[in-house]
Amino acid sequence: MMDGSMHGDFPVVSVASDQAVKDADYDQTVTVGIYITEEAEGLPLPSYATAHAAGMDLYAAIPLNLPVVLHPGSRALITTGLRIILPHGFEGQVRARSGLAMRHGIGILNGPGTIDSDYRGVVQILLVNWGDEPFEIRRGDRIAQLVIAPVIRSTWEIVSTVTVTERGEGGFGSTGVRPINPYVEPHDISRSDGAENADEM
Repeated sequence: MMDGSMHGDFPVVSVASDQAVKDADYDQTVTVGIYITEEAEGLPLPSYATAHAAGMDLYAAIPLNLPVVLHPGSRALITTGLRIILPHGFEGQVRARSGLAMRHGIGILNGPGTIDSDYRGVVQILLVNWGDEPFEIRRGDRIAQLVIAPVIRSTWEIVSTVTVTERGEGGFGSTGVRPINPYVEPHDISRSDGAENADEM
């Protein structure tokens, strides 16, 4: 749905009326302004792949004849060709796609990336190849997900002491790796005799 309204120099387009959102019968949606630059013309708008998906797919808006090859260990900034106008009190979270991560080792270097509500530049995705093989990105490829989420801002209150908790200063693995189950004794699966091994990882 394009409502024809303007926000500064950018026309506002509703993305809350996506059919998948309608089918899910959500109680709350938010309308986000979206400006389509020339490089993104002809590409789909960000959209939800399923009725209950949290993230919308984002598409690579690179030239059709200029694919980008990500070599192992390299990174590249891939444009979506979109500018968005988030309502105050919301952010856009740019997240990696699980399929790309699992099959090719492709992730987002600063993931999740944050789009602030006052940002008006083109949304770009900082992809990185953590895999073992080169990966080619072509125009129209789904390269990331966009989650629209509410933001709670805080104020600071300087205190003279901190509260006492059971955890205290424990961090960086202080709770261990394996869950504690009083009914099952841990076993070392690397030993053929099945001898018990209670060592922590």
